[in-house]
Amino acid sequence: MTETLSAAQARRIALAAQGFAQSRPEAPGRRDLMKVVDRLGVIQIDSVNVVSRTHYLPFFSRLGAYPREALEDLAWGKKPALFEYWMHEASLSAHSTQPLMRWRMDDAAEGVGVWKGVARFLRTHRDFIDKAMDEIARRGPLSASELEIGEKGAGGWWGWSEGKRALECLFWTGELTAATRRSTFERVYGLPDKVHPKSVREAPTPPRAEAQRELLRMAARAMGVATERDLRDYFRMSPADSKARVAELVEAGELTPVTVKGWDQPAYLHPAARRPRKVTANALLSPFDNLIWFRERTERLFGVRVRLEIYTPAHKRTHGYYVLPFLEGEAITARVDLKADRKAGVLLVQASHAEPEATPETPAALAAELQLMAAWLGLNQVRVIDKGDLAEALENALQATRV
Repeated sequence: MTETLSAAQARRIALAAQGFAQSRPEAPGRRDLMKVVDRLGVIQIDSVNVVSRTHYLPFFSRLGAYPREALEDLAWGKKPALFEYWMHEASLSAHSTQPLMRWRMDDAAEGVGVWKGVARFLRTHRDFIDKAMDEIARRGPLSASELEIGEKGAGGWWGWSEGKRALECLFWTGELTAATRRSTFERVYGLPDKVHPKSVREAPTPPRAEAQRELLRMAARAMGVATERDLRDYFRMSPADSKARVAELVEAGELTPVTVKGWDQPAYLHPAARRPRKVTANALLSPFDNLIWFRERTERLFGVRVRLEIYTPAHKRTHGYYVLPFLEGEAITARVDLKADRKAGVLLVQASHAEPEATPETPAALAAELQLMAAWLGLNQVRVIDKGDLAEALENALQATRV
């Protein structure tokens, strides 16, 4: 018979799989960062820097105040342990994931599905593409601004220049890779044979179906319990590929079908998923955090509708521009619209809102996490703006810690 899980059990399984059912280390370092990478499989990158660029935040949520330079070294140092590619979105993952993405690079080169425009550009600009490759082969890794060919963009792909389009197309097909990032977060492109370690260069390319199965295994480990749509979204597979591979994993006994009360879709349990009786973590979550990045799953797990309002006109926003949900124990109990005013040395809480599962302890728990974040960001204080139904209580909680 198919096992039935309660919604609370499924939520605790998901939180444990994401690393929220264990205490934070006292002095997190490089090894702890790699444990998070191994647990999550993939970390999304985004350029928005209102608080902190998003790839720093999942580590802070799970580890607390870790040295940011340790992540920078892992991702873009002289001997990086991570590589960058289009996995969930633009993302970081361990080098061992690179061979698993080669089928997607092939799809991009051949113009399969969403990659039609990439293949078309490569086909119609072949001479230009060859010049770009020759430049990088001759000069070493280059950013788009350093590539001295092509016209500046005025429209088209987000106003990209021809050089930027060429480099991005070559990045998506795997003919170039990210060698590093500059302080401005500008991607620097290099030849894979010059950038990837020997273990990646010599790793055999798995068949497409096996690579997809392994990616789904990673997704299942990272989520604990998930629907097929959840699993599909993690590495952005097509419905046809995902459904076929999930069925194969079920047949092989590597995913266990379960029913979750309140979920309107079948679910799958990872055989090694932990089942804690209680989760007590407090954490501010990036809007791009793996736990909540698939909004349909977030609403199913927590009963909270999370929407990114960056591109919503200011007067139509409900919660703010860059809003971080607050995980308190097993519930999302609040949201805060944050901004790091680096010049003033202040973490601004531009709006703060309570959720239905907020408790009398929520303001104090949230205040403590905000103070920890401010210190980690090198800011001197937290300042609450009187906006939102939690603002007064949050300010009172912060005042109590200053006495």
